[in-house]
Amino acid sequence: MIYGDPPAPVPLQPGETPPAPSSTDLLTPGGQQTTWVFNPEYQRLVDLWLQVLPMMEQLTRSLDKPYEMARSNDVWDAPVAKRYVDDVGEWRNRLAMYRQAVLTAISDQAADTPRWIPGGVKTPRAFS
Repeated sequence: MIYGDPPAPVPLQPGETPPAPSSTDLLTPGGQQTTWVFNPEYQRLVDLWLQVLPMMEQLTRSLDKPYEMARSNDVWDAPVAKRYVDDVGEWRNRLAMYRQAVLTAISDQAADTPRWIPGGVKTPRAFS
């Protein structure tokens, strides 16, 4: 069972600029200019994604090779082999579901966290 990964948080791109002020901007009381900064909480989510993804890939690869070898009759041809293949297959499925859950949690949190925040204010957090 293979799941597609949810969308990753997008890191700050070279040349990316903060949002342009608008006349209906509620964050500019009294018409004062707002200084925008890239949200450090959002950046933490980007860093977390980049840290977790390679670990998940390594775990997946660590189960793929034994699974493929165990499925081959050249390596092992016994009744217990089917049980072993079934067990490793179940571990692979559980790992795929775990990977999906972890990456979805990061992706969902990033979707609820603003990329840019006004400078000099507390960092907004999703569901806080």
